[in-house]
Amino acid sequence: MSQNIEIEFKNMLTFKEYELLLTEFNISEQQIFPQENHYFDTADFALKEKGVALRIRQKKDYFEMTLKQPARVGLLESNQKVTHMEADEAIQTGKLPSGLVHDILQEMGITINKMEYFGSLLTKRTEFTYNQGLLVLDHSYYLNKEDFELEYEVENYDLGKETFKEFLSQYGIPIRKTENKIQRFYYQKSIQKK
Repeated sequence: MSQNIEIEFKNMLTFKEYELLLTEFNISEQQIFPQENHYFDTADFALKEKGVALRIRQKKDYFEMTLKQPARVGLLESNQKVTHMEADEAIQTGKLPSGLVHDILQEMGITINKMEYFGSLLTKRTEFTYNQGLLVLDHSYYLNKEDFELEYEVENYDLGKETFKEFLSQYGIPIRKTENKIQRFYYQKSIQKK
């Protein structure tokens, strides 16, 4: 179990821009790995209302539950390793395993037994160090949609912001308002309900 502040900058990419960056950084198929995010909230979006996101991420046979909360700078991430069986139970029934994330949700006044599984988002990801940060290229699939995204994770907000802007400019990529994955997932889900 751990907590850390996540500072990252995001920008949506076109397929052409995504392919350009894969080529520029000599990314091979072997460097791209799958991960799946499973999202949870209550039927009345109690987490979303508080600007909070809850997911269980699966990378191969490793499962981690992560709660993301707004922080003064970036997001406070609370991470908890869960077993395959605990992840399956959460997905099937909405029942969350006990531990750090469960306790924080209770402290926030969230009714834990009202938690529901909302669906999953599969990402093909590659990541590598770039100017004192981590550059991430994502190709995501969810609810009959696919998109491409660039993320830049850093320790220093101001330095990271400047480096990210310069990177986009260098590759001729326009700055695009970019929601995070769970927001894009929820938006797509709301469109499908109509």
